[in-house]
Amino acid sequence: MPAHRPVSLHDLLTMRLGFGFVMSSPDATPIQRAATALGVMPGLPKPQAPPVPDEWLRRFATLPLMHQPGEKWMYPTAFSILGVLIARGAGQPLETVLRERIFEPLGMHDTGFSVPPAKLDRLAACYAVDADTGTLALYDGVGDSQWRRPPAFPDADGGLVSTIDDYLAFGHMLLGKGRHGTERIVSRPSVEVMTTNQVAPEQKIGAEMFLGDNRGWGFGVSVFTRRDDVASAPGRFGWEGGLGSSWYADLSEDIVAILMTQVMGFPSGILDDFWTSVYQAIDD
Repeated sequence: MPAHRPVSLHDLLTMRLGFGFVMSSPDATPIQRAATALGVMPGLPKPQAPPVPDEWLRRFATLPLMHQPGEKWMYPTAFSILGVLIARGAGQPLETVLRERIFEPLGMHDTGFSVPPAKLDRLAACYAVDADTGTLALYDGVGDSQWRRPPAFPDADGGLVSTIDDYLAFGHMLLGKGRHGTERIVSRPSVEVMTTNQVAPEQKIGAEMFLGDNRGWGFGVSVFTRRDDVASAPGRFGWEGGLGSSWYADLSEDIVAILMTQVMGFPSGILDDFWTSVYQAIDD
């Protein structure tokens, strides 16, 4: 079936491209099998050595969409495409754009798509829970880490490695409506629309694993749309990473909190315990 309209930049920013994860076997549907064969299908958060950006986009463009543009929220292919478009628009590699416009102004000196040799002694291993034994198994070791070398495809949907200090600087910038100290990094209206829910309830049907029933999506962050068991006011924004990181900023409480577990999918119960502890620590 032809698309009802072209895909827009707004569709990409809100992850309503019409293509992304199907939470089942990677080869469960014909479109998934075709995308996997082309090397452009999102998989586990360990890159599958995709091709360079222009070739990745050329291959992806041969596939049909899973849904009409704007119809469904699907994670995370839209941001992979955004990364290619940013690099093309700027005439620079994506990492250069991010470093010059975001990382360097914020003092994020330890953030990038790979770790330089001089800093490898600070890189932490990542683990996954063994489904059979319940014990931790090595997922990404320092000696052969995927972040030891620059990737062929710098993926804007989640290929960065960073530190808590760098992540905190980024979170404080968004908490400050785009300002870092006396320097303006992102415009205030941009941050406000980025952190405002853009997704209707019917558009996130099928995405409950990612957004649940009380979160929507802005431009790059999930946004709580109603109160939950942790915070009394909606509006806090952030995201959980597949390799065990969680961060949120809360404008009403003027806080940013970050959890990095280095365990894919998070150890059991740790998210609820962490965020409960964060809000219990508020003393005013």
